Amino acid sequence: MKTNFARRCCILSATLLLGACTVMPSGPSVMVLPGTGQSIERFRADDAYCRQFAHVQIGGRSAEQAAQQSAVTSAAVGTAVGAVAGAALGGGDGAAVGAGAGLLVGSMAGTDAARSSGIGTQRQYDNAFIQCMYSKGHRVPVAASMVRAQRPVRAAEAGIPPPPPGLPPPPPPGQ
Repeated sequence: MKTNFARRCCILSATLLLGACTVMPSGPSVMVLPGTGQSIERFRADDAYCRQFAHVQIGGRSAEQAAQQSAVTSAAVGTAVGAVAGAALGGGDGAAVGAGAGLLVGSMAGTDAARSSGIGTQRQYDNAFIQCMYSKGHRVPVAASMVRAQRPVRAAEAGIPPPPPGLPPPPPPGQ
């Protein structure tokens, strides 16, 4: 009976661990456009450089590696804590049951930790990529709250009096 329980826990835990192997994009999840007047060749070269820059900024590891490491660590810690708690509460048999329960709970926690880790790593990668591409002069996404509608301001609204009759209007700014 105890052997069946342990097998079931191992099978369930292995299934949860496989679910923790998330597949994250290996590149940015944001769209960047070439800067005004820049060639597509320059954009591609900058894109390759900035992808490498972002990869280094997240520690040189992929989001998948970070997620897997987080899941395995959580499962191992859960197993150890469960075994210790089971031994303390139920003796020798309790250690096996506690280890199985700890592996199960640790695997579930590892799945969630892997998902969170993957999302956080992707966000860090995207931020580094956007900063790099912006510094190279390319167009990057901007939050809507940062963009204000730009409409021309009339002279009357700006408090500029109209020119006296008979005089030509002043030249536009910048000329």
